[in-house]
Amino acid sequence: MATCAVHGGCPSDYVAVSIAICCVILLIVKSILPFLIQKDKVPSGKGSAFWIPVIQVIASFTFLLSLVMSLNFLKYKKTHWWLSCYVWAVWVEGPLGFGLLMSCRIAQAFQLYYVFVKRRLPPIRSHIFLPLILLPWIAGSALIHVKKPLNYRCHMQTYWIIPVVCLHALYVAVLVMFTGAIRHIEFRFDELRDLWQGILVSASLIGVWVSAYILNEVHDDISWLQVASRFLLLITASILVLVFFSISISQPLLSQISLRKREPLEFKTMGQALGIPDSGLLLQREQAVVIDPNEPLDKLLLNKRFRQSFLAFADSCLAGESVHFFEEVHELGKIPIDDPIRRIYMTRHIINKYIIAGAAMEVNISHRIRQEILTTTDLTHPDLFTNALNELMQLMKTNLAKDYWSSMYFIRFKEEAGMRSNGHEMEHTAGYNFSPRLSSVHATDDPFHQDHFSRGSSHDSHDSYPQ
Repeated sequence: MATCAVHGGCPSDYVAVSIAICCVILLIVKSILPFLIQKDKVPSGKGSAFWIPVIQVIASFTFLLSLVMSLNFLKYKKTHWWLSCYVWAVWVEGPLGFGLLMSCRIAQAFQLYYVFVKRRLPPIRSHIFLPLILLPWIAGSALIHVKKPLNYRCHMQTYWIIPVVCLHALYVAVLVMFTGAIRHIEFRFDELRDLWQGILVSASLIGVWVSAYILNEVHDDISWLQVASRFLLLITASILVLVFFSISISQPLLSQISLRKREPLEFKTMGQALGIPDSGLLLQREQAVVIDPNEPLDKLLLNKRFRQSFLAFADSCLAGESVHFFEEVHELGKIPIDDPIRRIYMTRHIINKYIIAGAAMEVNISHRIRQEILTTTDLTHPDLFTNALNELMQLMKTNLAKDYWSSMYFIRFKEEAGMRSNGHEMEHTAGYNFSPRLSSVHATDDPFHQDHFSRGSSHDSHDSYPQ
């Protein structure tokens, strides 16, 4: 016992390392499996929605690895500089491990605070904010590296333990502070629940972890206590990183991806996820409208069937971003002004998808208009995207609209409109009764899928307009 307590390799050490490896594997599976199942939901690799969870997984791995390397779980000779205590116990465990893990969570809470409480985009981008809140860890690690208080077993002197423990507790307190500031927000997804769950688990496990850490540092002359405390230290850290990880806080729409849910719901758009009425749906009872090319394009696009035809044409020309943008802003307009939370969700979704530089479907608007949107002081303002829409409407009138009127898409639209007009007259005569919320997509992932017809009806539905 005395030998393996000093040099490592006790049976309990191998058990703890095995559990840590299993937790890392489960963490990686938990983070990537939903995207392997639904590949179309993978966020863009250019934004914080992708990189913060990735950094969180990397920080979890380096944190556990630093404990294994610095607490003598395995027998190895420290013959190289990169195996020294100051590399693993100071730099990897601190700025690249626990500090980075907590900083990712704080950065996510900081974003939620500014977006939902301040109702504006954060003044500091995540790739700048994250290194800034890591500075105390970097400064502390540099100080320890200069003073060299570690002995040959990577244990600190007693008077260094209190500042190190306080630094760990400080980051938990900052996370609690930001979470407390947003506790009154009625989130539509699981952001607040995930934050409180992370705080509860991390605070509880950090309490156990700090106790084991102090016992391991102070009583380094008691062999069995060394073995037991480092075993407890690695086990609690493994549980912490596994439970602490969550993805919905960084990408609300992705919180709908769940391997545990049995209900056949899948939301294709943010509008459907937010419960916007008739979002993405075609109604059976929709009056046939005669389209006049001389009418303003923005008025014509209010007709959903015309908008879908025009959108299909624009996509075929690889220029559909403007029409998609119009459609999502139109969906935003359906959310009441007195419902700021849903409006913020939709607005942030539109900004991330169409406005920010390098977005997946970045629209062609002037720099001045783009900056007006990105620096707005009110994400719920009803006219936030009005100027952008005006610019894009001029572009569509100049380019897409002229070509559309002579395209096969418009000819096909007129033919189908005529067929629907005749079909509507026949339905009125025969007495068909369609629900105004009937979707044209009768599939298991239709969020409005239900028994649309009255039980006494014996009529079958006609083929709906293809989406």
